[in-house]
Amino acid sequence: MSQMVPIGRFSKMTRLSVKALSLYAEIGLLQPAWVDGSSGYRHYEPGQANRAEAIRILRTVDMPLEEIREILDIEDPSEAKAALKRHHDRLVTRLADQQRMLEYLETIIDREKIMPYDVALEQVPARTVAALRKTTSLKTIGDDIGSGFGALMQFMGATDAQPSGPPFIVYWDIIDEETSGDLEFCVPVAAGLSGSETVEVKTLPSEMVAYTVHHGPYPEISPAYHTLTGWISDHGHEMTGPPREIYLNDPMEVSEDELLTRVEWPISAEVAANR
Repeated sequence: MSQMVPIGRFSKMTRLSVKALSLYAEIGLLQPAWVDGSSGYRHYEPGQANRAEAIRILRTVDMPLEEIREILDIEDPSEAKAALKRHHDRLVTRLADQQRMLEYLETIIDREKIMPYDVALEQVPARTVAALRKTTSLKTIGDDIGSGFGALMQFMGATDAQPSGPPFIVYWDIIDEETSGDLEFCVPVAAGLSGSETVEVKTLPSEMVAYTVHHGPYPEISPAYHTLTGWISDHGHEMTGPPREIYLNDPMEVSEDELLTRVEWPISAEVAANR
């Protein structure tokens, strides 16, 4: 017991706040070695400082707490190194994405190289789709899009269904740093297909849409929305549903600069007809 370190001193040793240590104890990531039954005061063994240091470092490189726990509980060093390599690769990808977005921001500030967008109207036909709806956040949206479409492809493989058109996402909510929201992943399919516990098969009605096509990386699509919403307002139309992004080509087959995304917004057919 004489070798035990009280939480305040352990906090100073490890440069982890008492609040952080309390959280790590609560989720089982770094449990105190002994808790005083009468006061609830927590004590640690000096040897736990190594685990605390590993946690501190991994948090500085934005590794989620659940992944940290998994890595620190791996007994095989080669498996732990492989897990660290996967996170390293994610950080490299994120850094490249951030660099690209900074370059894109410069073009917005300079008002140069902004892609012109042509807006048109179309009466789209009714479509039968396999659909899956998911709540997401700005932090997890990339992973959720991958898992959402992955689940749809798995469903279609299990039912021997073939896509009858390009996949798309319905953006039911505005998703930003402060707000989570719903996405609906859709793949057009032939009529008559049955759904599953997680995937709904439904028919979207024919409707009038205003649309434009974005040419380039997905993260740079915002000006397409600016143009489309401005055009709809300027021409006296009313939006009647959430927007959707239709992915006209495959990011596995073309470069980011060659990606084509159709952004369409349902509008009132009556207003459009009376233009």
